[in-house]
Amino acid sequence: MVRSGASPQTVLPMSKGPAIPAAAQRFLKYVEASPTPFHATASSVAMLENAGFVQLHEHQSWDEKLFLGGRYYYQRNQSSLVAFVVGKKYAPGHGVHMVGAHTDSPNLRVRPVSKKSKEGYLQCSVETYGGGQWHTWFDRDLSLAGRVIVAANDAPSRFVSRLVHIRRPLLRVPTLAIHLNRSVNEAFKFNQEDQLQPILGLAESLNQPAAPASDAVGVPAMGSKHHPALLALLASELGVAVEAIEDFELSLYDTNPPTAGGLHNEFLFAPRVDNQMSCFCATEALIASVVDIDAVEQAKSIRAIALFDHEEVGSVSHQGAESSLLWSMVHRLAGLAVPGAPSTSASAPELFEQSLARSFLISSDTAHAVHPNYASVHEEHLRPKMNAGPVLKTNAKQRYASNAVTTFLLRRVAKRAGVPLQEFEVRNDCPCGSTIGPMLSKAVRTVDLGNPQLSMHSIREVCGAIDVDYKIRLFREFFRSFDEIDAELHVD
Repeated sequence: MVRSGASPQTVLPMSKGPAIPAAAQRFLKYVEASPTPFHATASSVAMLENAGFVQLHEHQSWDEKLFLGGRYYYQRNQSSLVAFVVGKKYAPGHGVHMVGAHTDSPNLRVRPVSKKSKEGYLQCSVETYGGGQWHTWFDRDLSLAGRVIVAANDAPSRFVSRLVHIRRPLLRVPTLAIHLNRSVNEAFKFNQEDQLQPILGLAESLNQPAAPASDAVGVPAMGSKHHPALLALLASELGVAVEAIEDFELSLYDTNPPTAGGLHNEFLFAPRVDNQMSCFCATEALIASVVDIDAVEQAKSIRAIALFDHEEVGSVSHQGAESSLLWSMVHRLAGLAVPGAPSTSASAPELFEQSLARSFLISSDTAHAVHPNYASVHEEHLRPKMNAGPVLKTNAKQRYASNAVTTFLLRRVAKRAGVPLQEFEVRNDCPCGSTIGPMLSKAVRTVDLGNPQLSMHSIREVCGAIDVDYKIRLFREFFRSFDEIDAELHVD
């Protein structure tokens, strides 16, 4: 950039602007490292392991692994995660205080047979996942990330799942020039099957002969289902032979890095704010809550986070919120004889029911900040603002699970944490989205909460930089003091 009147050789440095809040900086690093649910889960796992959390496995017994004051986590499908801390005064049948969120976001997924060529271009056939604002995926610098099943180098009959994150632009969904579509600024309409397919390269220069056939299960073989150049790229990224690739699940993502913005760096411009913001805040808060040794020493409950996949498509899967992922943990711990815990004569089913009755869940997603250009879509007195605190979400039709009891309890937590809360409810003439809250509220008391954002379900979303810290502080206080707060309210 050259200042007017300066010599052409004088290049001025770009202004960095005001300082970005530390929690917001950490979130930006988290979301940049997490282009898929697999990577978001891995990012949270890395944070947990660094804080001394021990991995458990669902197919193994936990009887001899758990102790009072211990911290643990387990995964399912590499895309969902549960982590928990056992209070030092926990006894079978006591409650579990949970924050639930989801790891997935709307995106384009590579199809099982993606090989596509047209007019001299290599294309990668994709399918839409979730309710995305698909027009925002046009003219973006896109790449690929996900997981790949490969044959292990040390044993041909052993296979492993490896994460891949290609950090350079590979694909693009180009728009049609305005000269060929004069009405584009009146209404940008397109066919999601025919006109949302990205270009990957030029056929003549890049598409090499098919890779040698492997012993992979299924017909046709990988080399005939996907462009050989794509398979070669994946093999290079993973450091394996092409024929070692057995299968994969890949998503497209925007390579433009997340960043702070605005005059005072008050905004965060990032992908997947919905709902990696909640995943990050929940993970960090759970870790921060165990730093307070006195709180853990006095805790009678279990504090936990549950990060689910597939919320954007209904949560009905082995790793979604309607699965056994969370409740299997509650069931195991409700009747588990943890060393040092008081004994009881109650049966395991009875202890499980007691635990559910004493439990509480914060369903953490995002919320709709008031939009300056579309303020009329909000109810007049329910217009959340960014950097003004998390939003309690209510809906009489039970699209959100909040009620007077659960919102009251969370307000008590927020007061202790010094965190402001806002409220949101949709207009009567507007449909309402939903969360994992209503389905999980069938078992435990639940409140729906979210940080306000703009551009929800766009490839790039906007949220408040200060709101990251607000949410972490709220969750941390929830883990620290909910036992005491819950005891103050008497409701049959």
